Amino acid sequence: MGQLTDEELQRKVQEGFIVESEADMTATYKKALITQLTVQGDTELVSAPAYFTATRDAPTANTMVSATAIIQDELGHANIAYRLLEDLGVDRHWLLYEREPAKFKHPYGFDQPIDNWAALVTAHALYDRAGITLLSDVHRNTSYGPLKRGLVKVSLEENFHLRHGEVWLRRLAESGGAGREAVQATLDWMFPMGVEWFGMPDDKKHHNAQLDFRLKGMTNDQLRQTWLKAVVPLCEELGYDLPAYYDQGADQVELEYELPCQYDPEERRWLFDETLTWKQVFERWKGRGPMNEVYVDSLRRSRFSVEKLLST
Repeated sequence: MGQLTDEELQRKVQEGFIVESEADMTATYKKALITQLTVQGDTELVSAPAYFTATRDAPTANTMVSATAIIQDELGHANIAYRLLEDLGVDRHWLLYEREPAKFKHPYGFDQPIDNWAALVTAHALYDRAGITLLSDVHRNTSYGPLKRGLVKVSLEENFHLRHGEVWLRRLAESGGAGREAVQATLDWMFPMGVEWFGMPDDKKHHNAQLDFRLKGMTNDQLRQTWLKAVVPLCEELGYDLPAYYDQGADQVELEYELPCQYDPEERRWLFDETLTWKQVFERWKGRGPMNEVYVDSLRRSRFSVEKLLST
């Protein structure tokens, strides 16, 4: 580690200094970076099995190829984050194959079943939009050079995922019938998860090392509002119903419920009248959702099978 204090390194990165190795870091910077990269890697990784189930519901061979290509991209993006973590001394094998499934740090939305084509393309439109919102901010602002360079490829591919989802939301809206209804049913449970994706509101946070060390540039509420201002007007244009509306005069999206609120995973239903504390939300996230173990096991199964075969 370098000899800089946290305060000295914060001043340097705010002035434009780029960190290239551990020699440039303090222990606090390194810890914040490892947390950020772990969330990034886990989110990309677990999106693959979450998306895989629904590819079997693709309407044509061509659409199945597109969906499978997106899964391949997500695994490649996860590898970038895990490779950077290795440079920081984190054991990739432990990350992938030895952690308890509940210890993965992906958003709660990727612990839910995504089991049909409408749900898959809605996830591309909402979740990949959330990913782009977060990672494009990191790409623009991060003080960690290796991550800034690695995100060039990620950003280009995530834009393809997003456009794929938005094109299909429009197609299903225009076609009407069962496809449109399936998208609406997905939005009913998935949209509030996207709102939660960006974490605790700014006025509830007491520490933010990622901002102090310029590992990102925007606050949680700024990121959430950026996402909302992309998602809500699109859904309004297409005639989908959301518990939110875009106020053109204020150039702001307003929620029609108080954040955070209770979620019933068995019914896939939000109980907007039952408000929670953020501590309760964190407990729900830590407890993980219904598909957590299934998705993590599916990622590990093939490797364990090959290792068993090679050992016989």
